[in-house]
Amino acid sequence: MAQSRKVHFCDRGVPRRPQVTPAGSIAGLILAGGASRRMGSPKALLRFHNETFLDRMIRLFALVSDPVVVVLGHNAPHIRAGLESPASALFTINPDPERGMLSSLQCGLALVPATAEAVLFAPVDHPHLQPSTLEALASKFLSARAPVTVPVYAGDHGHPVCISRALVDELLGLPESAMASDVIHRYVGATCYFDVDDPAVVTDIDDPAAYAGLLKAQPSPRLP
Repeated sequence: MAQSRKVHFCDRGVPRRPQVTPAGSIAGLILAGGASRRMGSPKALLRFHNETFLDRMIRLFALVSDPVVVVLGHNAPHIRAGLESPASALFTINPDPERGMLSSLQCGLALVPATAEAVLFAPVDHPHLQPSTLEALASKFLSARAPVTVPVYAGDHGHPVCISRALVDELLGLPESAMASDVIHRYVGATCYFDVDDPAVVTDIDDPAAYAGLLKAQPSPRLP
């Protein structure tokens, strides 16, 4: 197995210096800290097209973002041991994932380099995303520079979501009792919504029935 990058333990009380990437970059953030209770086993390690969900998501995000940050929580050692290419991402562990999505989001955002202009984030249960969707999201942000960029399929909003640097700082400043939507909703009027021909943006693979349906679906394009 390839040598993995250092694992960071999220502690909002300890300042850290993020790694530096070229100006104008978009960082990627994959949220994989949940307990996967509905699925019954860690979603990050489910197989799709001969690789784990998380390995595939890392490769997808690496097409348009650098670095790719992964937030683990429940079953972190088991998930790390089951990955095929852990060196492709920067990992952090949420020590208290039961606090909810905001806590994992903040853990990941704490590792985003100060030079990153935006962050593209999604939960780990979208391994069937089309590579062209990630490319379209990155391109849309770089051209429009909206504070929030959201893909839309058949009228429904989905993931990944791209947020600008200003929102990163606001989200990191939220108290534990808050929700990410407290920040996101402030920018509804300036949000860029755009249509994509990819149902995966609105389809979470979060239970056995959804997983069975995914495996029966048409194959998705092979990643580069």
